[in-house]
Amino acid sequence: MAASDKTTLNPEAQQRLDAYLTHLAGERRLSPHTVDNYGRDVGYLLRLAGDTSLGDLRSHHIRRFVAQLHSQDRHGKSLARYLSAWRGFFDFLARDFGLTQNPCAGIRPPKTPKTLPHALSPDEAGRLMDLGDDDALAIRDKAILELLYSSGLRLSELVGLPLAGLDLADGSVRVTGKGNKTRIVPVGRFAADAIRAWLPQRQQMAKAEEDALFVGRTGNRLSPRAVQQRLKHWALKLGLAANVHPHVLRHSFATHVLQSSGDLRAVQEMLGHASISTTQVYTHLDFQHLAKVYDAAHPRAKKR
Repeated sequence: MAASDKTTLNPEAQQRLDAYLTHLAGERRLSPHTVDNYGRDVGYLLRLAGDTSLGDLRSHHIRRFVAQLHSQDRHGKSLARYLSAWRGFFDFLARDFGLTQNPCAGIRPPKTPKTLPHALSPDEAGRLMDLGDDDALAIRDKAILELLYSSGLRLSELVGLPLAGLDLADGSVRVTGKGNKTRIVPVGRFAADAIRAWLPQRQQMAKAEEDALFVGRTGNRLSPRAVQQRLKHWALKLGLAANVHPHVLRHSFATHVLQSSGDLRAVQEMLGHASISTTQVYTHLDFQHLAKVYDAAHPRAKKR
């Protein structure tokens, strides 16, 4: 049975779901968007359960539901989120409705194979920075591209970057990333020069009360979607075959810095990764580069 959003829930399930969402909004004070997400994820469970009472659900039911969702090409991260929402739902039912067990306890989602991030070559990155236009928007876009590639910022960090977060004298930016954590990241010379060229244009474009470093024609902060569209525009115009988006430049930054330095911890700090395991995916990139390093460094690698 597919988990369809259009399937009507039975009255008991709907009552329990409504009570849970009220608990999330009222007691836990989660945002409306987050509450909606929980409602959708728990809705999958309730629709898969059909007429089976919540108190009768057991771990074998949950495993079957996960398998059904997995067969619909739901990835491991999505399934992990569903299971987390379901566990919280059953914990709530145990507290307020007397359920005696949580059938989701101990169940893990299937793992999603890690895919290696795409990275531009240094030559491709250099071509992307050479826009060739000198109007205000091109000057702004060059600063955006240079900063993304220079400092490995996330898209949300770039659009959220205030003018006050920039310290060109020190060659750094202060950004707020995931978990509302703040970090200071170096800014390279090319990026700093591009930003200096943009600042006079920004002064003319930005509204008086706007504090964002990057603004659009209206004088307001650029949206993430606008940045994505501009990057795609320049990639097509410059003849780059790759699908260029902000995360590609972040990946390219990490890959190229790691290739040159080999310092995984430093790359972790600059990317703002909470765990070194997240950064380690970059150690698997560009086998040809690693092979060249091996050939040059190992005394018994080269053919005589």
